[in-house]
Amino acid sequence: MELKVALIQTNLYWENPTANLASLEEKIAGISENVDLIVLPEMFTTGFSMSPSKVAEPMNLTTFKWMQQMAAQTKAVVTGSFVAKEGNRYFNRLLWMEPSGNFDFYDKRHLFRMAREHESYEAGSKRIVKEWKGWKICPLICYDLRFPVWSRNVALEYDLLLYVANWPEVRSHIWSTLLQARAIENLSYVIGVNRVGEDGNGIPHSGDSAVVDFKGEVLVRKSNEESIIIHTLQKESLSAFRERFPAYLDADEFLIH
Repeated sequence: MELKVALIQTNLYWENPTANLASLEEKIAGISENVDLIVLPEMFTTGFSMSPSKVAEPMNLTTFKWMQQMAAQTKAVVTGSFVAKEGNRYFNRLLWMEPSGNFDFYDKRHLFRMAREHESYEAGSKRIVKEWKGWKICPLICYDLRFPVWSRNVALEYDLLLYVANWPEVRSHIWSTLLQARAIENLSYVIGVNRVGEDGNGIPHSGDSAVVDFKGEVLVRKSNEESIIIHTLQKESLSAFRERFPAYLDADEFLIH
């Protein structure tokens, strides 16, 4: 069983949803192969903005409808995070949009305090695991990558761990290392999709978007350029490795409060 994924590593227009949606729509239209999953970066409509009142949208508005349209046209799941508004509260919200229009969302649990994200946004409290084309997929956001307990694959509840990010170039080594660590410890494929270019605060991003297999081996990685990475994951090799090396059976039990 295969899952063909498209990782869109792109520069972002600062706090300009209209320009970003137009640019991403063009990139998605340029994908010449049939894919099952299209992954966009964190805050793909704005960049990593700490001014949510300027750029936030309620659900069911422009970005939501755009993702519905993209998923329907490509017959693929489209996912990535945007700035969502509920009343007077703001969330860094990953939207999971299926071609049928069915959707789910995940609100970022770990807010990046070094950028004061926790002062502008509210933290999520629950993960989601989505089933698609026979694969179980757990999507998370950027800073979540640093927290292995939250990312933990309890009883093999997922096959693919997914991170969307705006991860600065200065910490690119940490990004790449942790993607491999999460794959090894969770006996899972891991995908990380990061932006490139300089944001509105003058912070450069090198991308380093990657697909990592269940042994921590990097199958593909792109740095310092806009790129659409297309890669096919193999379920049979994952299942075979888990059978040969069932380390998850010896995992420590725990509860998250």
